[in-house]
Amino acid sequence: MTTWTVITRTSVSRKGRAIPQDTRMLPVLLLALGALISLPLTALGLPGTWLFLAGAALYKGIATSAGLTWGALGVAAALAAVAEALEFIVSMRATTQTGGSSRAAWGALAGGLIGAIVGVPIPLLGSLVGSFLGAFAGALAAEYSVHGDEARAGRVAWGALVGRVIAAAVKVAFGVLVAVIVCWSAAG
Repeated sequence: MTTWTVITRTSVSRKGRAIPQDTRMLPVLLLALGALISLPLTALGLPGTWLFLAGAALYKGIATSAGLTWGALGVAAALAAVAEALEFIVSMRATTQTGGSSRAAWGALAGGLIGAIVGVPIPLLGSLVGSFLGAFAGALAAEYSVHGDEARAGRVAWGALVGRVIAAAVKVAFGVLVAVIVCWSAAG
């Protein structure tokens, strides 16, 4: 009869306790799963990046010996704030670059927010489509109220729509960067 012995590799935590190596990657996998859930939320116009950061900070607060550092969370939060600012700037700039007035830019912003909240009856993508349609409608109405020119208002509304799409893509890209920084820090 043969006796099998299972040998597990161990690592030493910051407090000197042995941690089995196969469970050391579990927090990284959980953070990566959180990122995979939160990034689509960001694409839908919801605060997915901020929810991910809140979860990572909660994890760091509970598991103080974790590899995740407060410095990495601070850098990730700063990048998330930059993404919010860029989303605002890109969508406003795209509206004004197509000849839109500042009222049209604000109309696109307000329309995008209202559209995201109200959404359209499309499962899962309703708030995203609503945000895009709202930005278009808000810029169209605001620009038409300033100049009364339908062609100009239509051109500005298309610019607002394109700007909103680009802004959403930029925000998702920053969300990916935030997730990579947090998971990399947790793995270290």
